[in-house]
Amino acid sequence: MTARKTSQDMKPATAAKKLDIYLPAAPAEFQDGFISREELAELQNNPPEWLQELRQHGPHPRSVVAARLGVSISGLARAGVTDALTTDDIDAIREENPDWLELERGIQADVRAEAARLKDEKKPRN
Repeated sequence: MTARKTSQDMKPATAAKKLDIYLPAAPAEFQDGFISREELAELQNNPPEWLQELRQHGPHPRSVVAARLGVSISGLARAGVTDALTTDDIDAIREENPDWLELERGIQADVRAEAARLKDEKKPRN
């Protein structure tokens, strides 16, 4: 990764968010420098082994955990899930299917249905 910041560089946290990875689990060289847009594109198009491993096994950031469980990030917080989880942790929660997961999935389904209803309402009628 580049050592100097230019107008086309981004902080490691921004790059990690764009790559859907948990920054503290990334290699030190990724965490310590700035990442250019070209480097980010290369990581997205030809992910190195460490990136493939992180995406497959984690730990995953909350946004990925929430998506894999079918709940919102707020739902995770309400359930007390604040740490990054591995794929095995996520699978264990799915298998256990606790009450909070069912509740939060229901809430998420209601939110999506309401968003779809509002979007449909805004469509011009012919």
